[in-house]
Amino acid sequence: MSHTYQTQGNKRLDDKSVRARMLISCPDKAGIVAAVSQFLYEQGANIVQSDQYTMDPEGGMFFMRIEFDLQELEQRLPSLQEDFTRVADRFSMRWSVFRAARRKRIAVFVSKEDHCLLELLWQWQSGDLDAEISMVISNHEDMRGIVESFGIPYHYVPVTPDTKAEAEQKQRELTAGKVDLIVLARYMQIVSPKFIEQYHNRIINIHHSFLPAFVGGKPYQQAYNRGVKLIGATAHYVTEELDGGPIIEQDIQRVSHRDNVTELKRIGRHIERIVLARAVKWHVEDRLLVYQNKTVVFV
Repeated sequence: MSHTYQTQGNKRLDDKSVRARMLISCPDKAGIVAAVSQFLYEQGANIVQSDQYTMDPEGGMFFMRIEFDLQELEQRLPSLQEDFTRVADRFSMRWSVFRAARRKRIAVFVSKEDHCLLELLWQWQSGDLDAEISMVISNHEDMRGIVESFGIPYHYVPVTPDTKAEAEQKQRELTAGKVDLIVLARYMQIVSPKFIEQYHNRIINIHHSFLPAFVGGKPYQQAYNRGVKLIGATAHYVTEELDGGPIIEQDIQRVSHRDNVTELKRIGRHIERIVLARAVKWHVEDRLLVYQNKTVVFV
């Protein structure tokens, strides 16, 4: 089940300086919500939103996202985290706390296709994507003018089969300690296990099919050959299994036998850009919990 409640208290809901988000996953048992709520009450925190979900209530897993306001949050957060370990240990929790005011830093990897990149840039510029796009890295020069017009650093790192390892080393140097999330916005290159390990559950890819259908290259051609009546796109976390990581978001659109591969690609571009932007937005707002090869998305 999932439950949500909101209260305003004496705080403005948009005051991010005092807002924190807590993500929790643990084996399900009685008393979790009461223990977390009581702890925050004793800390003087005001809960403004709480969402929870139990996967298989009979001995399953419990997931929770809770937002709360706490005066002098930045100074008090370290001691709050230390004190919360007693609650967490009692319920065998995996948990994290994030300050809402600390915007996550994103590196966008892109190739020659611009539609997914542009959607992220537009949403960032309008304030709908509450994050910092720290850099764009590309194996082509095509997007430099667009990116630099937004005042964002653009790094050209060419990739060939013979230089792939060197290129990835350069990418790691550019991003190390400077970004919290990698977004593969139609980057069209496979990243290595070493890179994936460095950003575990922090690399989001957009695949231009409704996974698990049409994994790998040329999915629109595969879809056309199969004569599908629906096409889609999938945003997922990247794992070592090609296009097999935890799915964050998907969407579809109906097509017909009259649509050739070019038309499928045209229709698909719109789906891809929206699906990826949603997934990135949910990640930077701390709305995602990963369990095994699935995600719990609190929206």
